[in-house]
Amino acid sequence: MIEYLIGMGILLLYFAICATTALVLRKLCKIPDEIFRKGLHFILLGSLLVFVNAFNTWWISAIGCLTVVALAYPVLYFCERFKTYSKVVTERKKGELKNSLIIVFFMFVFVIAICWGWIGDKMLVLASIYAWGFGDAIAALIGTKIGKHKIYKKKSLEGTLAMFITSFITVLIILLIRGVIPWYSVLLVTLLTSLVSTVIELYTPNGLDTVTCPIGAMVVMLPLLCLLGGI
Repeated sequence: MIEYLIGMGILLLYFAICATTALVLRKLCKIPDEIFRKGLHFILLGSLLVFVNAFNTWWISAIGCLTVVALAYPVLYFCERFKTYSKVVTERKKGELKNSLIIVFFMFVFVIAICWGWIGDKMLVLASIYAWGFGDAIAALIGTKIGKHKIYKKKSLEGTLAMFITSFITVLIILLIRGVIPWYSVLLVTLLTSLVSTVIELYTPNGLDTVTCPIGAMVVMLPLLCLLGGI
């Protein structure tokens, strides 16, 4: 109980500081909508670090994820009654933020249960989710700004390359910090994980890559690590 209360206190403090900072900066600096959207995306990704560090037990961390949904959903639902709400949080359609929040945190729960609960490794939680998270955000920004060569629907070659490079660098850093296997084995696992994540992100429709990419990365990465003696 104490672990849960301390962890949730840290988590709520994190969200309060980040949300307040984001809204103040948006007001003072007039941040473009797409950049602000990705800022919120990064805040959600940052919370994963809290979930794996502020909690010592995987299932208590998972309960923390569900608690955030239970607390935030009704608040966001109420806020939708105000006309300025969607504009402030840059929603493309009504209910987008609260629905995305549910998807993200249930995905967190699933990956935490497999990587931390079953495998027993917090770092693999980070590698699986961050194989998608940062790359997806950078891909959207790059694709919007300089994406001139369309390769699938509205997605561009430039954005796809940004996704791959960012995913590769992120997973590489996490797995190198994790250690366990030699650097050349880490390179192989990172390359295949990032490639699969990029392809899944390219072809997944309607924002469902929030689920498909982390799970796809996990499905590729875990067996490879097992074969290479990393689990």
